[in-house]
Amino acid sequence: MDLLNFILMAMMISLSGVLMPGPITAVSVAGGARSPHAGGLVALGHAVVEWPLMAAIYFGVGALFKLPGVRIGLGIVGGLVLLGMGMDMLRHYKKAGVSEHPSASSPFLAGILLSAGNPYFLVWWATAGAALVGQSLKFGVVGFLLLMVFHWLCDLIWYYFLSALAFRGGKFFGQKLQQAVFILCGIALLYFAGYFIVKAAMEWAA
Repeated sequence: MDLLNFILMAMMISLSGVLMPGPITAVSVAGGARSPHAGGLVALGHAVVEWPLMAAIYFGVGALFKLPGVRIGLGIVGGLVLLGMGMDMLRHYKKAGVSEHPSASSPFLAGILLSAGNPYFLVWWATAGAALVGQSLKFGVVGFLLLMVFHWLCDLIWYYFLSALAFRGGKFFGQKLQQAVFILCGIALLYFAGYFIVKAAMEWAA
């Protein structure tokens, strides 16, 4: 396999994870109720967690995330983070689509928190992601760096598309739709919070 075919394979595998609905998807859509650029900021926050994680796997630390105790701890902590963010969105849904410019740091911080608090994101990198990193080693540091860049471009394009689409839809249909989207995304975060916590509790009890 040459470098070009590896990059194409990596992007296809990356998209299988990026396109899967999850907490970051919900926040990108909710952020689009305020700004079309929210998804880009979410992707930047996501990269703050993802790139160091990829580097850790590159240097052989990825196996740590396969340990049951680590998975359980991440599930509980991540679920609590999502619970807090979901409740916050439901409390402030009336601010969706307000005319004043929201803080640019909010989607960025959400990208960081939701990435660091998502145990399945971390486990994906410890398994399928680790296999990609291993394949990149055949092409040296250049292959690894290209994997980082092209994987993140998949994140950026998709999350930016979601927020831009939500923003344009909100502008067309009005503030009521934006508030409804905010509420649905808040409920989605609460669902994922419960899912993470219950899965962690079941694994602990097993």
